[in-house]
Amino acid sequence: IEPYGCGRPTFPPSVNRVVGGDDVRPHSWPWQVSLQYRGSSGSYHHTCGGTLISNTWVLTAAHCISSSNTYRVYLGKHNLQAISNKHLLDNVHVTMLMCPHLTLSTICLFNSNDIALIKLQTPVAASNTIMPSCLPQSGAVLGHNTPCYVTGWGRLWTGGPIADILQQARLPVVSYSVCSQPDWWGTLVTNSMVCAGGDGQLASCNGDSGGPLNCQNSQGIWEVHGIVSFGSSLGCNYPKKPSVFTRVSAYSSWINSNRQPFDYGATFFNHHCAICCTIYSGTLA
Repeated sequence: IEPYGCGRPTFPPSVNRVVGGDDVRPHSWPWQVSLQYRGSSGSYHHTCGGTLISNTWVLTAAHCISSSNTYRVYLGKHNLQAISNKHLLDNVHVTMLMCPHLTLSTICLFNSNDIALIKLQTPVAASNTIMPSCLPQSGAVLGHNTPCYVTGWGRLWTGGPIADILQQARLPVVSYSVCSQPDWWGTLVTNSMVCAGGDGQLASCNGDSGGPLNCQNSQGIWEVHGIVSFGSSLGCNYPKKPSVFTRVSAYSSWINSNRQPFDYGATFFNHHCAICCTIYSGTLA
């Protein structure tokens, strides 16, 4: 990954103005991943986003993954309709899935641990268009109204078409004390989640799941603070129903501990399942 490092795109995103569902500057979010599943006809379809966090690991939402599906990962994409196999990885293993106390067939939505790690079989070469996002400091909690940006190829509006061009929207963080109020999300949110948006105008939508909530630290480096998890069934832009993300900093130890065996050369997989699970036990940061 050196000399590119993480969280410093060659082409910085246009974030000096409020953006909502706007086309992004090409390759300004170079860690954005399109996770695609193979349909019955053999063709692949975008289903979720993801975040490249190293040259071999992608972070996404557990509810995006099904043990019955075959997946591929697209990196360095701007327009999903542009035909190119340059940054296409067909063979990926979902090596770790975190959704405790639920079976693989159970959707992880509205549960605390909506997070999965995807191990790429072939390391990715960093470039101007592909590089990882940085991870936040363990236990970091963003303050109310911290400006962050959600990115993805999800629906452009409730019930609308999937975007061809990668989109971005500015979503201020909503503190847990506000987001957990009864007229907001109430008890459906936990402190292992982060809420953002809720103004009734800007939000993540179907197809954005698994993608990053991008937030810039004081050094100007971009960190992935959230993984798109769920929104309101009343609509993608419903007032007081902000987009809800898995808070990445709550799972720092889990991410690091589950990457280490593979990063240090281990090659073990459970060959009897498409998804190999790990159950979290411990205290969240």
